[in-house]
Amino acid sequence: MTSYQNIQQQQAHITTLDTKPAHIIQSDAEALEIAHQLAEQVKVNALQRDAERILPFEEIEAYSQSGLWAITVPKQYGGAEVSSYTVAQIIALMSGVDGSIGQIPQNHFYGLEILRNTGSEQQKQKFYAEVLKGARFGNALAEFKTKNAAQRQTSIRKNADGFVLNGEKFYCTGSLFAHRIPTLVVDEEQKQYLVFVPRDSQGLTLIDDWTGFGQRTTGSGTVKFDHVQVLAEDVVAFDPAYTEPTISGPFAQLIHASIETGIARAAFEDTLTAVRNARPWIDSKVDSATQDPLTLLELGRVAADVRASELLLKQAARSVDAAKAQPNADTVATASIHVAQARAHSTETALKASSKLVELAGSRGSQSQDGLDRHWRNARVHTLHDAARWKYYFIGNYVLNGILPPRRGTL
Repeated sequence: MTSYQNIQQQQAHITTLDTKPAHIIQSDAEALEIAHQLAEQVKVNALQRDAERILPFEEIEAYSQSGLWAITVPKQYGGAEVSSYTVAQIIALMSGVDGSIGQIPQNHFYGLEILRNTGSEQQKQKFYAEVLKGARFGNALAEFKTKNAAQRQTSIRKNADGFVLNGEKFYCTGSLFAHRIPTLVVDEEQKQYLVFVPRDSQGLTLIDDWTGFGQRTTGSGTVKFDHVQVLAEDVVAFDPAYTEPTISGPFAQLIHASIETGIARAAFEDTLTAVRNARPWIDSKVDSATQDPLTLLELGRVAADVRASELLLKQAARSVDAAKAQPNADTVATASIHVAQARAHSTETALKASSKLVELAGSRGSQSQDGLDRHWRNARVHTLHDAARWKYYFIGNYVLNGILPPRRGTL
C-alpha cells in the first residue's frame, strides 16, 4: 500500500489543468475510436499492474487527457453529450483490458450526472469547464462504520467562510487519481449534499488502504476530512436527484453493468485462446480440446450468456436515454428495471465466464504468470457492490405487482 506521503509525491503524475488542457471529443464516433486506441495502450502491462498492485497514475492521466472523461458534458457547455450506450461501450471496453481502470471513472460520471440534475447554472459552468480541461472527479460516498450503507455521518456545517466538512469515507474509488473528490455529506437537518472538494484542501487525507483481492488498483481506500473548509459554490444539492424522477440511479447502475459485461467478454475471449492451447480430457477420445464435446457445450453456454448481457446492456442504455429525454415516474422506473435486468445478468455472467475460463483452461490456467484469475477476482469483488438477488426481487415486484422500484443508485 502507498502512504499518504508517497501519494503526495505522485502529484507529478496529475497534470495541472492550466498547463495541459485535454482533447475535446466532438461525437460518439470519435469517442469510440479514441477508446479503442486507448484500450490498446492500457492493455500493455495490465497483468503486471494487477500482479504487483501498481497504481495506474500514468494510464489514468492518458485516459482523461484523451477527452473520454468529458464525453457526458452537455453540448450547450461544450461537450459531446454522447449517448448512454456509447458510455457503456467504452466502460465495457476498458474493463475488459483492465477491470480496475474500467471502474475508476464510474463515480466521475456519476458526479457529473448529479451535477446535471441538481447543480445551479454557475456550478455547471464551473465544473463542466474543469472537466473539459481534463479534471477528474473521484468519490467519497460510502462509509464503513455506520450500521448500514444508507447511513451518513460525514457532516457539513456553515461557518463564516462557507462550509466545513468532518468525517471519514471508505471505498473511495478513483480518489487517489482525482483533482476533486465529490463527497456525500449531511447537514443538521439530515439533508444530503454532494461537495466537490479539491484534493489539495487542508485537512483532507488520502489513505491507500484498499486490500481487496480484486479490482486491486482502483485506489478504493479511505478519505478523511478534518475541518475541511469548502466554498459554498462547491456544494451541490443531492436529495432532489432521487426525490424527483431522474436517471441518476439507473445511469450509475448502467456503468456498473458495463464493467461486469466488459469483464465477461474479456474472460470469454481468453477462454477461446486457452482452449486452443489446452489438452482434451482423456475420456473425450479426441485429439484436440477444440473438439471436446463437453468443452464445446460449456463454451456455447458462456457465449450465449455473454451476448445476452451485451444485448441487455444495449437495451438498458437506450431506456436510460429515453428517460433522460422525458423524465417522469414511469420512464425512470422502466429505465431502472431494464438496467436492473442488465446488471443482475451481467453479475452472473461475469462470474460464470471468468470461472469457466480457468476450468476449461485446465491446470495450466492456474499459473500466476498468465493472470487468468484476475477476471474472476475482479468480477467477484465488483459484483459485491450491490446484490443481484435484490435486483431480481424488484424486477419481479414490478412485472407482477406493478410496484415501482426505489430510486437509488444501488438498485
